[in-house]
Amino acid sequence: MMTKVMISGCNGKMGQVVTAMCQATPDMEIVAGIDLNPVQQNGYPVYKDPMEYTGDVDCVIDFSNPAALTPLLSFCRKKGAGVVLATTGYSETQLQEICDAAKEVRIFKSANMSMGINMLLELVKQAARVLGNSCDIEIVERHHNRKLDAPSGTAVMIADAAASVLPEKMEYVYDRHSVRQKRDPREIGISSVRGGTIVGEHEILFAGTDEVLEIRHSAYSREIFANGAVRAAAFLGQKTEPGLYNMQDLVSEMI
Repeated sequence: MMTKVMISGCNGKMGQVVTAMCQATPDMEIVAGIDLNPVQQNGYPVYKDPMEYTGDVDCVIDFSNPAALTPLLSFCRKKGAGVVLATTGYSETQLQEICDAAKEVRIFKSANMSMGINMLLELVKQAARVLGNSCDIEIVERHHNRKLDAPSGTAVMIADAAASVLPEKMEYVYDRHSVRQKRDPREIGISSVRGGTIVGEHEILFAGTDEVLEIRHSAYSREIFANGAVRAAAFLGQKTEPGLYNMQDLVSEMI
């Protein structure tokens, strides 16, 4: 069955990669795009406001900006469409808005659509279970110089994964220069690097006495994120009930 897809942020770098991947997928049809710069350049109509589109749509893939969230959710409610939220940097209020909308809409949300990153999260949980009480956990993320949010949503996902299996409540520390004091063992440090054209690198250190375990993931192209988003759209197409899904749900079905 053909899945009718709308791409939000279609004229951005990720939107263009998602466009190419959807066009190469036999059972997907791009019916429209949404972009603040509504220029048609890929053979499908592009709108500034999703409500301008009056046709059918099964799923929206969003690689845009947190500011687009409320109009997209309203559109999906109206159309009964699912939505893949691949944007990062949502506020606490917006995260609650997503949870509320998931009572009516099929929502797939992940700060990172890479299959490799989501396997890494499972490895981090295993390492934290075994080493968390005897090691300091530090996360270093590196991205290109045009990325707006810091730390990356993926770095926070990794910290959350480690913290979820540790017995004590962990505190995330993003900047150490302002406080001169010894590191608290209940901290998870998160450091951000921005430079050049780095697509995305995440390194997790479990630093113990006389040994260090490193778990690392490097992204070399945006295609890995587009691939995950397209898989997520297909995954939502198989769901009939509203709900909030993530990459762990997709990985579990694949396994």
